[in-house]
Amino acid sequence: MDTVSSPNGGRPLAAVTGASSGIGYELARQFCTHGFDVIAIAENDGVVEAAQSLTSNGATVTPIQADLRNYDDVERVYQALSGTGRPLDAIALNAGVGVAGKFVETGLQDDLGLIALNVTSTVHLAKRVLADMAGRGAGRALFTASIASTMPGPYYATYAASKSFVLSFAEAVRHELKDTGVTVTALMPGPTDTNFFRRAGMESTKVAESKKDDPATVAAEGYEALMKGDDKVIAGSPKNSAQVIAGRVLPETAKAAMHARMTEPHPHG
Repeated sequence: MDTVSSPNGGRPLAAVTGASSGIGYELARQFCTHGFDVIAIAENDGVVEAAQSLTSNGATVTPIQADLRNYDDVERVYQALSGTGRPLDAIALNAGVGVAGKFVETGLQDDLGLIALNVTSTVHLAKRVLADMAGRGAGRALFTASIASTMPGPYYATYAASKSFVLSFAEAVRHELKDTGVTVTALMPGPTDTNFFRRAGMESTKVAESKKDDPATVAAEGYEALMKGDDKVIAGSPKNSAQVIAGRVLPETAKAAMHARMTEPHPHG
């Protein structure tokens, strides 16, 4: 495996949110494998075990347990990143959650919590980290969006909308930073074999029961795109790219109906 080094010498440093499992864990593993030290951030205490299992190839993996839905926890994470005394060479803003069901029936606090994590914390931490990166003229940021970002998402409406925000935000900030030495890349996975569907309450849907991509593959493609400085990557199965391409010519109503067939719960599920 090729490794990278920090412009300042020594091992480069990366941070990954949502790093205790799934795509976030695999992104942290990609950084470790390629010569980075990693700060692994997640809400649950599984991040400690994840950090221990990731320590390899001489990598130092530091866990931070934080609920990024809370402003003060995001600030605490940023202070921890700043407190290393090392430049942050890369960050993967990956933490996210889904809420399943008809919007008029889901819990308000569940939907507001999703927005706080998927949208607000992403903007908050990006504001802090990207300003530092731009100030020193170097850095890479990977934002985990989704192919769901390209179409309305009935039965998990706030999730799909949050990912549309993340994709649009990443593309816009990328343009603003294009002459600064900082790159921004959007990772767009399709259905992936993680805890997402169980946590979102989507187990009785076609998408949850269909063949899903390996999070290790998705993370590897995301890492490669990040290091190349690509604007975005549709990761995983070729059907994900096909779905995005088809979506470019379909009206929003048709895309919503197509998406709903995958995300509507079974009547007796």
